[in-house]
Amino acid sequence: MCGIVGYTGINNVGGILLKGLKRLEYRGYDSAGVAIVENNGIYVQKTKGRIRELDEDDFPNGNVGIGHTRWATHGKPSDENAHPFSDCTGEFAVVHNGIIDNFVTLKEELIKKGHEFTSETDSEVIAHLIEENYQGDLVETLKNIVGMLRGSYAICAVQKDSNRIVIARDQSPLVIGVGVDENLIASDVPAVLDYTNEVKYLEDGDVAEISSNGVHIWDSLGNAVERETVEIDWNLEDAEKGGYEHYMLKEIYEQPKAIHDSLLGRLVEFNDVDFKQYDTRFIRIISCGTSYHAALVGKYIIEEIAKIPCTAELASEYRYSSPSEYLPFTILISQSGETADTIAAAKEAKQRGCKTMAITNVMNSSITREVDEVIYTQAGPEIGVAATKTFTTQLIVLYLIAMELGLNNNKLLRENAQDYRDELRRLPRHVKVLLDQSEDIRKVCEKLVDADDIFFVGRNINYPVALEGALKLKEIAYIHSAGYPAGELKHGPFALLTENTPVVAILVKDHTFEKMLGNIGEIAARSSPIIAVGDHDKELKKLSDKLITIPSVPPMFSPILVNVVLQLLAYYTAYELDCAIDKPRNLAKSVTVE
Repeated sequence: MCGIVGYTGINNVGGILLKGLKRLEYRGYDSAGVAIVENNGIYVQKTKGRIRELDEDDFPNGNVGIGHTRWATHGKPSDENAHPFSDCTGEFAVVHNGIIDNFVTLKEELIKKGHEFTSETDSEVIAHLIEENYQGDLVETLKNIVGMLRGSYAICAVQKDSNRIVIARDQSPLVIGVGVDENLIASDVPAVLDYTNEVKYLEDGDVAEISSNGVHIWDSLGNAVERETVEIDWNLEDAEKGGYEHYMLKEIYEQPKAIHDSLLGRLVEFNDVDFKQYDTRFIRIISCGTSYHAALVGKYIIEEIAKIPCTAELASEYRYSSPSEYLPFTILISQSGETADTIAAAKEAKQRGCKTMAITNVMNSSITREVDEVIYTQAGPEIGVAATKTFTTQLIVLYLIAMELGLNNNKLLRENAQDYRDELRRLPRHVKVLLDQSEDIRKVCEKLVDADDIFFVGRNINYPVALEGALKLKEIAYIHSAGYPAGELKHGPFALLTENTPVVAILVKDHTFEKMLGNIGEIAARSSPIIAVGDHDKELKKLSDKLITIPSVPPMFSPILVNVVLQLLAYYTAYELDCAIDKPRNLAKSVTVE
């Protein structure tokens, strides 16, 4: 989940590295460093803390360098554990994203051969392996040592007195920015957009050499290969804050457009996937984190609209489950397309014989190469660590999938499908109405900022939305919160309810509404403050301390609107608590390690 950037070209590299790292800081931010090739050596500066702690004034002039911003896996944040790492001779420097599973064994062998280590990290072994195995060609050396590594990696290495950067990737993202008289490397596209909008995506097992003059790539078998050059169709302005104080708030406000873009060209005729060629009598959705909550909502959507049995599973658990004789059509959801557990689950599902499809926001991401079909969400770049518009657009795609499946199996009537399309068209306007009420929602946070524990409750399709609301508050406001099906509170969690335990309750007028009112009455009897989110209702208003109403929509579409409210509650609560909203502690945007 660390961020890597590299540059080789005709310009001075120091400022380019820092600018690129700042665009990748969402991937990790507990330490940072750079390595710049200079006359007769490699200059390395690294430090615990944010990128701003690096002192650019001390950087030497140079045209080749690599940089790194870290999300800790091995070893606590410290100057010693920050990247880049050098070998004993100082001839090489490397940065690494991923986890080397067998680093302990490799480290012990290297120590026996006289190598001295300065950090607790797994990454440092790569620099020493290069030194130990170097025979005059850095490309051939890296090709050889990656075969010794077990785990995941994106590696960049530089050598003194050389204008090239040698890189390798396996299960960790790495892109090459293709410029004129300059080429770049980064973990993600925003870091290269100041210089080029043309990129090459490396595939697992690739090793590459870049210099100012060109790019050379070899596959896992050592064969020279060409990787397609892709033109990025969004610009850097799309990834900037645009006047908002935080990326997260900007991305919350971008949701009407994200919904519109994800529907564009798909409502009248859905051509992304021809589901008729697959057996879709049973569906499994696999994902992690926020995407798992989208999967849970998707289960309700698919079962309601298409009448197809559907399960949702955590990717990290599915990988270790026992195969069955059933081969469900398997949908994998990952906002980045680089989520390690979800990619591994895609491989496992395929190995079991399942047909697979990915829902992701990033074109040419790793998961797209592991599945039979891909649907892109069209959310645009999302920089804030806490997912907002990507979750919303994942739900939009799941509605479209459910409608297509229902039409194919004749469980959804054409006239009902048209009603659903009309409701989807209205969603951007409904979300805009809620965003216009954000200041009223902000005032509700007064009831949350002093809480140590908060419950989120819902039923049916809004139970997963309660889980997502609790996750958002945990992620950015650091308040312990838990999502529950409202009917389960009396099976234990009631013991935690007090006048200091707020409950955020989701109530829409579906078949569970009366039961939910009863649940809210039980909570009110324990003196817990109640913030209700849902449809306007006199009885609900009487039972709750505050009612936040959403525009009137069929219950099936309420998760989109309810979730926008919960996103704003989390954001403004974190804001009042002066939390690092875009860079919550211990977290990173793309979870590329297991």
